[in-house]
Amino acid sequence: MTGRPRELPVLGPGEARSPSTLPPVARGPSRSADRRITAGGIAVACTFILLGGLATLLPPDRRHGTWLPLHLVLAGGAGTAIAALMPFFTAALAAAPPAPPRLRVTAISLVAIGAFLVTASYAGGHGLVAGAGASLYLLGLVAVAAAAWLPLRRGLGPRGGIVAVAYSVAILDVLVGVALATAFVTGDRAVADAWGAVKPAHAWLNLLGFVALVVAGTLLHLLPTVLGTRIRRRRSATVTVVGLAVGAPLVAAGFLTGRTVIAQAGAIAAMVGALALVTYAISCLADRGRWTTDIPWHRFAMGSLLAGVAWFATGMLVAGGRILWMGVTPDAWLLAPIAGPLAVGWVAQTIIGSVTHLLPAVGPGDPVTHATQRRLLGIAGVPRVVTLQLGTAMLTIGMAGASLVVTSAGMWLVLVVAGADLALLAIAAVRPVRWWPTPIR
Repeated sequence: MTGRPRELPVLGPGEARSPSTLPPVARGPSRSADRRITAGGIAVACTFILLGGLATLLPPDRRHGTWLPLHLVLAGGAGTAIAALMPFFTAALAAAPPAPPRLRVTAISLVAIGAFLVTASYAGGHGLVAGAGASLYLLGLVAVAAAAWLPLRRGLGPRGGIVAVAYSVAILDVLVGVALATAFVTGDRAVADAWGAVKPAHAWLNLLGFVALVVAGTLLHLLPTVLGTRIRRRRSATVTVVGLAVGAPLVAAGFLTGRTVIAQAGAIAAMVGALALVTYAISCLADRGRWTTDIPWHRFAMGSLLAGVAWFATGMLVAGGRILWMGVTPDAWLLAPIAGPLAVGWVAQTIIGSVTHLLPAVGPGDPVTHATQRRLLGIAGVPRVVTLQLGTAMLTIGMAGASLVVTSAGMWLVLVVAGADLALLAIAAVRPVRWWPTPIR
């Protein structure tokens, strides 16, 4: 549209311009519905994490060792959280209108329902229902990808950069990883006969490819925000994404083909990516600002995310080191040594820390509600973080050394602290002013 710009009338001294004479103000896209959908998805994800904790109390034969708790936390909790948060972050990065609410709700629902059916049915011996759940999970992941990439195509801002690359590779990883598991639970003979090699490939693609890439990619923007430092390009961010993006597929290919050299190359790349994320966190920590308000809330979020990065590097070094030492043998992939660092210290803690920051920062509600939420979520923030690290360490040491006493003590510490974290999040999300009165100023 061309032509002369509209001229405003000249006002005399003391005159005010009426609303009808003011130029129209450009408004950004409304995100209220997107925030409510994201909050709902996060609530479902936290429910899965709670169920995963409760599943550890079942007898070993009913939870299939660590299978049921880990899949509730990872496939259910992490998968649903990613389905809720990934499209939210891509829309924010691209400064674009969010994906249609119906698509967002469908994606989150399919992932959550699929994860529930897989965990509940396969653990009970119902392979067909578990296969249906895995198929729904796959459809949900496709819907998540569509909801995440749609804003990048029509945004006014950047196309997501290195974060979009991490998300794209992560989706490809998990589509292959879940497809392998779907073939197994539906009774595919070829996959079942080769499950000793397919299982590590499935685990690396899903946990160390999909979950690790999405969480690490999100932290590249979220961690500086939580620490109060400027988001800027850092070489360690690129190394993080490239290492993790290359590492998991190579390890999977090495196990599937029986080529130790390929798996070991992937393990080295993944380990370098994990250490690069630690370097990125340290550089952000060195540049951080100093918060002057809501200190306990800030400390809890910062401590959770930084500790999560440390546990991720620990778990990745253990997982990659076993491949370097043992090659593509069945013993190179065991859940026991990495369940504590990756499932509890990395995934569960990072989700809880991220939600603790996001709920009062960009969640639904007015400024009074958000202020009340920050005070609630900051209660005993540092002791909660420290206790969770102690419980995770005991759980890791106990499972690695096959000590039932140490494992049980660590598990109970984790359950109590994580349960308190989830309870505070639930109170903060549901009418927090009624639970915690705001002081009159």
